[in-house]
Amino acid sequence: MAELKALSQAIVDGDRGRAVSLTKEALAAGLDPRTILNDGLIAGMNVIGQRFRNNEVYIPEVLVASRAMKMAMEALSPPLAEAKFQAACKVVLGTVQGDLHDIGRKLVAMMLRGGGFEVIDLGVDVATETFVDSAKKSGAKIVAMSALLTTTMPAMERVIRALKDAGCDVKTMVGGAPVTKAYADRIGADAYGEDAMVAVDLARELAK
Repeated sequence: MAELKALSQAIVDGDRGRAVSLTKEALAAGLDPRTILNDGLIAGMNVIGQRFRNNEVYIPEVLVASRAMKMAMEALSPPLAEAKFQAACKVVLGTVQGDLHDIGRKLVAMMLRGGGFEVIDLGVDVATETFVDSAKKSGAKIVAMSALLTTTMPAMERVIRALKDAGCDVKTMVGGAPVTKAYADRIGADAYGEDAMVAVDLARELAK
């Protein structure tokens, strides 16, 4: 529909005001909130994600688009709740213990939300026990960890081991500048994301 194509383009353009107004217009026209989310907001973020992977846009443009989606979601959230919308799945996300870097993690959180996931962002310097407790209490299906220091990378392995010891039925995803696919395989992670866009695709695969 034309309205949803325009909404998708507003997200791509990072036009927060237009994204919000078009979301409200679509709701007033009686469109299903889930359709607005999937064919408008998420469709726009998918375009941004593909352009980022193709080096056609960069992190600033991704952040602007994410903020536009966030504002549109504020208008859409109440109707979505009434429609009993179910997110793709819950993802527990955090920067591992001892590491205070958060730019990459915040970007991954925004992109996952843009991809239809419910994200429980634990922040930085997250203890192993906090990851486990959050996974248990939330019923999350994915636990995602980031690290920007080689000295904090071993915390990822501790979290993965603790999740298994606790009997948590989750998939694990790791990423960050010093993390490699080989390291992810060695510590038993289910997926490795080299950037925020790849993380969304991987989360979708894990959610299946």
